[in-house]
Amino acid sequence: MKLRKGDTITMIAGNDRGKTGRILSVDPARALIVVEGINLRKKHRRARRQDRKGEIVSVPVRFPTSRAMLYCATCQRGVRTGYAIDENQIKKRICRKCQQAI
Repeated sequence: MKLRKGDTITMIAGNDRGKTGRILSVDPARALIVVEGINLRKKHRRARRQDRKGEIVSVPVRFPTSRAMLYCATCQRGVRTGYAIDENQIKKRICRKCQQAI
C-alpha cells in the first residue's frame, strides 16, 4: 500500500469527493485509512462526571484506500505515485505527473 500515516490525500469518490486531509491511521491488512475532517460521523458522548454535560461529537471513520489518492503539492491535485531511487540509494515516492518527490 502506497499510503502512510501523515500523508495528505484527496478524496476521489463518495460524499466528500474533492476534500483533502491528513491520514491519522492506516490498516494495511484491510486497506482502510482514517483521515482528519473526512468521512465524519456523529457520536453521542455521555457525561462521565457530574459537572460535565453529554455532547454530540463528530469523529472520522475509516474508509477504503481505493476512495483516496495521494495529494501532490506541486500539481495541486491527486496523483498516481511511483518509486525512484535517489543518489544515496534511498527509495522515494514520486509523483508520476511532475516527477517530484512527495
